[in-house]
Amino acid sequence: MDSGIQLASSQEIGAKVARLWHKRTQHALEQYRDRMGDALAPHWRDDGMLTSWAALANPLEGWRYAVDAAQRSVLYWDTLRERGTNFVEAAAQGLKPVLHFDYETVLDARDFERPVNYALLRIVPPDGVVIDDRRRPYIIIDPRAGHGPGIGGFKDDSQVGVAMRAGHPVYFVVFYRDPEPGQTMLDVCEAERRFVAKVRALHPDSAKPAIIGNCQGGWAAMMLASSDPDMTGPIVINGSPMSYWSGAWSEGEGDNPMRYAGGLLGGTWLASYTADLGNGKFDGAWLVQNFENLNLANTFWDKYYHLYENIDTEPARFLDFEKWWGGYYLMNREEIEWITRNLFVGNKLWSGEVTNGNGKSFDLRDIRSPIVLFASMGDNITPPQQAFNWVADLYESTEEIKARGQVIVGLMHESVGHLGIFVSGKVAKREHAQIVSVLKTIESFPPGLYGMRIVTTAAGEGEPGYDVSFTELRLEDIAARLNKFGRVDEKPFQAVAEMSEFNQLAYQLFAQPFVQSLSSEAGARVLRGLHPLRVQRWAWSDMNPWLSWLPPAAKAVKDDRRPTGDGNPWRAFEKAGASMLSASLDCCTALRDAATEALFFGVYANMFTMHLADRHQAREQATHETVDPRELPYVQEALAAISQGGYAEAVARVAYLLERKGEPLLLSQLAQREQLTKDYADYLPPLSHEEWRRIRGEQDIIVRYEPERAVATLPLLLATPADRTRLLKLIDALLADESVKSEPHTEQQRLAMTQIRGVLVEPSLLPRDGQGEAPPQA
Repeated sequence: MDSGIQLASSQEIGAKVARLWHKRTQHALEQYRDRMGDALAPHWRDDGMLTSWAALANPLEGWRYAVDAAQRSVLYWDTLRERGTNFVEAAAQGLKPVLHFDYETVLDARDFERPVNYALLRIVPPDGVVIDDRRRPYIIIDPRAGHGPGIGGFKDDSQVGVAMRAGHPVYFVVFYRDPEPGQTMLDVCEAERRFVAKVRALHPDSAKPAIIGNCQGGWAAMMLASSDPDMTGPIVINGSPMSYWSGAWSEGEGDNPMRYAGGLLGGTWLASYTADLGNGKFDGAWLVQNFENLNLANTFWDKYYHLYENIDTEPARFLDFEKWWGGYYLMNREEIEWITRNLFVGNKLWSGEVTNGNGKSFDLRDIRSPIVLFASMGDNITPPQQAFNWVADLYESTEEIKARGQVIVGLMHESVGHLGIFVSGKVAKREHAQIVSVLKTIESFPPGLYGMRIVTTAAGEGEPGYDVSFTELRLEDIAARLNKFGRVDEKPFQAVAEMSEFNQLAYQLFAQPFVQSLSSEAGARVLRGLHPLRVQRWAWSDMNPWLSWLPPAAKAVKDDRRPTGDGNPWRAFEKAGASMLSASLDCCTALRDAATEALFFGVYANMFTMHLADRHQAREQATHETVDPRELPYVQEALAAISQGGYAEAVARVAYLLERKGEPLLLSQLAQREQLTKDYADYLPPLSHEEWRRIRGEQDIIVRYEPERAVATLPLLLATPADRTRLLKLIDALLADESVKSEPHTEQQRLAMTQIRGVLVEPSLLPRDGQGEAPPQA
């Protein structure tokens, strides 16, 4: 690219960034205006007078509100004191998992040859919950992203709760506050592999364990499954940023500002610097602060006002959550550098550039178990693009997914936020419970990409019911739907990665030795203790002697509590003021995010254009040329094997030929299929789920691209009379089954049946009944 074109491209980028920033700020101000109007509308008349002026002037109403507000203030500050005291006590005890359930330690990885600060727990079922040890065990991996473990079992309605109520043994992977000296992420992966092996040994008669990965735990689950594909059962990853460069980039409101942080901070060097100041340990409180900075309104006002407004009912829930949110864990420098360089900035996990320590790359295509991806449109930390785009990056087409025998299921929530994916009781009872109920069915799916849909129905007695359906999708369609601008906004992140590598090397050469020489364990403890998130807790706790009056004052208030109702005009005015303040902070957040986005693209889009575009364009042309799907190697291999195989391949081919195309698969129909599989097991080949999916994927490609030859070559797969007789008996038995006859057959299915019989039916091979007649033809 010559300098003239580069200059023109730079000017064009500048104009686009300016227009985008203008739209973002305009949208933020419009939102602010609307929310301010909504807050004031009930209280302000068109003539400029307050609608409730007379009521506000009533001294009795004012006195009642003043008493209520003063009492709520005392209880509010006492709740914060209790939060701080809980924080101090938990820190003194080394921080424990915030699991709602009792548990037993099965393995402690601190005792391994390569020790890591992880342990495997067995969840003890509460009274009234019966566990069947022969059912599939569940292993839940929580995120290690600043907070402690336990959020997957934070309450009764949680991932742990729904799995146990379904009768499954549940195990939980936890970690301790302090990492073991020298532990790495690869050591952690090996420890988790041993955890899975232990669970399999404890349940030898069960199906392979299901692995549930939450957020960063999703990376761990995928690394674990790809490093030993024969070890794990289905993988469920919830809100996991597998493709970190992606985001919900649009012309309207800006989303996902966290993905720009690496570029604006200069890359990964800052994480290394922070870990060096901590004497080789990175303080997770900095990650938590990044999360808090995403939403200024919630961090500085909304959650505290919600506590103040509902002080008679909210403290218990607030304190339970803050026990987890305020528990800050540490990582070794090697761990945080591996995460930032390979995942956050490098975006390498899906690309096969990350090795497992034995010289072999983590190839997610090696995973043989079904993968369920759960994300939410309301998640601004891990948007759906980050959760799903790795599939489009990893697989060239839908045909490759099928050829590799892989089943990938996507489930989308419309609105819940990032934390809600893990902690919401409603999400646990709806999404997580339904995932548990269908995992066994998903294992029997033919290879492909599916969308999972949950519809709430009335089940009677006030309890909702749920209908689950699955629709087969095309990878190409989903990628286009999620990324309507073709992912052009991801190209500047390549410039971020290269700049990050330069800055990281510069820091290691010129600054790191000096910083490390100044750090010590005592200094690191002081720095951690003075982190703003810790200070706001221990400074407002029982450690502070000036707060000794709060507990007795709070007790006196509770004994003589005088709340006002919502009808009090002063209380209504208070809520309006709170809404206005929240709207102001949200507007500040939106304006900050718009400026952040504009600065990021102004710097890195130009850097990409000026220095990396030629390289990137050549690489893209070499690897992403438009190719006829029939010319893809795995399609060619499948078509070359069209006349190879045996009874198993014939059954798989016939199953695909007779499938109803383009219709959702309701859970009731899938359950019927499972029952049919049991009823006619004598006619089916004895294959594992993995072998069956691989064969189905290959036959799917054959039928898709050569439907006529697929039928014509069936006799070559059934070379013996016994095999032909067995398959024809299976077809006849299914046609005679009442559950199959109850569903109307399509014209396509009738035609396929006629063609199949036309090539297989030979009078000399057909079995005869007592009258000497062949079985009826379809």
